[in-house]
Amino acid sequence: MSAGGQSVEEFLTSVLPVPVDGHAEDERFQRPLVTLTFAQSLDGKIAGKGGKQLILSGRESMLMTHWMRTKHDAILVGIGTALNDDPQLNSRHIPEHERPSHLPRPVILDTDLRLRPDCKLLRNYREGKGRRPWVICDVNLSTGSKSNLEDAGAKVIGVRSVDGFIVIPDLLKALYNFGVKTLMVEGGAAVIGSFLEESARAKPNTIVDTLIITIAPTLVGDEGVGYGQRFSTGQIPSLKHIRTEIMGQDVVIVSALE
Repeated sequence: MSAGGQSVEEFLTSVLPVPVDGHAEDERFQRPLVTLTFAQSLDGKIAGKGGKQLILSGRESMLMTHWMRTKHDAILVGIGTALNDDPQLNSRHIPEHERPSHLPRPVILDTDLRLRPDCKLLRNYREGKGRRPWVICDVNLSTGSKSNLEDAGAKVIGVRSVDGFIVIPDLLKALYNFGVKTLMVEGGAAVIGSFLEESARAKPNTIVDTLIITIAPTLVGDEGVGYGQRFSTGQIPSLKHIRTEIMGQDVVIVSALE
């Protein structure tokens, strides 16, 4: 598979930023480089009714997503995605003889600790097939509410929340302090909206570096779930187009957030 004559790996290398060691002492850069990425329909939906999982990406763009995972230290999803999709967040679609040995760290935003102890992420960790998942919850939750997930293998990390949402700048600083230098954010809708909203609010933007959207040639309809409900027209972050590629049936658009 290629993108504009390049391999997928070369394509991703050309559009993803690389951490710069010299920034470590600058407080503005004491956070991971963040790639926000997701697939959507032509009418801007990323999930079905009630958050039901939709397979929107074609084979080629799905493979690109799995290659992209190998180029990040951690992959983040929200609890809605974790409960509805029961994802594995690995690179299993890459042919085994090509697959890098690096496994990204799964990170789940779960303010109230609703993740199931028998989910695939924790099962894979216990079976030696994946890395230990980190579950991000409200810092004020009682110790007792964490024990089931910790017993199942999760590392539970408390971060400040407001109105039920983890505070994104605090989250990024916590992940950076745990050694995460590159973070891939995959969704779902509430998480995508939170990161875009915070990017528009931060002046200059110190939240999301790269936005990669896969657009599938399909329509979902008004019962589908979009991601723009949390911010108004005046809160939309500024984008700078980097590259557009056709991957199989899908269009992949890469932008930088300014």
